[in-house]
Amino acid sequence: MNAGLLEHIRTFVRAVETGSFTAVAAEQGQSQPTVSRQILALEDHLGVRLMQRTTRALTLTDEGRSFYAHARALLDAVEEAEGSVRPGAGVRGTLRIAAPVAFARLHLMPRMAAFLAMHPEVTTDWVLGDRPVDLVEEGVDLAIRIGRVTDQGLIVRRIGQMRRITVARPDYFLHHPRPQHPDDLKGHDCIVYTGLATVDEWHYVGQDGAPIVVKVAGRIRVSASEGMLAALKEGLGIAVCPTWLFDGEVDRGEVERVLEAYEPAALPIQAVYPSRRLVPPRVRAFVDYLQAGFRTDPRLGNAGQA
Repeated sequence: MNAGLLEHIRTFVRAVETGSFTAVAAEQGQSQPTVSRQILALEDHLGVRLMQRTTRALTLTDEGRSFYAHARALLDAVEEAEGSVRPGAGVRGTLRIAAPVAFARLHLMPRMAAFLAMHPEVTTDWVLGDRPVDLVEEGVDLAIRIGRVTDQGLIVRRIGQMRRITVARPDYFLHHPRPQHPDDLKGHDCIVYTGLATVDEWHYVGQDGAPIVVKVAGRIRVSASEGMLAALKEGLGIAVCPTWLFDGEVDRGEVERVLEAYEPAALPIQAVYPSRRLVPPRVRAFVDYLQAGFRTDPRLGNAGQA
């Protein structure tokens, strides 16, 4: 492979990841027409159209999506090869991370200053949202997922666990009986978080350690934990939530714990990345860093085996 072709591939990958020829041009210190010519030259070399270009957006063709996945892996392999013979240069480049909004706000962003200080040649690009993204199509290096991961072909590494509690606003019980057992939830308005694979099945640990699974229902279903917090504060039902999401609200009496004798089953916190023969050093470094930090955090520790 000649150097010019590799640069064209690099330009194509960055165009996909930034969604803009203009952004790539600014990033590489060249003109937008130069970027466009490099993409056209790559398409001519391959004999296929990789992307559809309009004034508003870049859209990958089927061939473009397939080529991007291989091109991204190729560039990661080149970076790893360079790092293996260049001391101190392995952990570098842009780390594109997908994560749930509230979890990133409370547990990832507060840890970033130290990580970036340790690795000054790393930059980060965040894709925040509670819905899982297609890592390959979105050009994501690493995703933080909570709960069971169902995607095939991904590497999954457990880095922590999330304890949960059952909560409601106190005045909800002015009009509803207080549940004494998880089975009692069947008669309540439950605020259902749709970001987990289990969705409307709530899993508890019984007093004897046996699992209890309850099918719940309610008129409020939310795809983001911030929406769950808002619904709870309005007294719209009972919810199962991460302990760290409601620390202040519980202390102030805005919401209260329910079913304290029955703890919801803890959920694994997992780092997920595409299955590649060579994992970029920046990905390994960040996952190791998070796992070490979570291990000493009482809200997130006890990760178990990776």
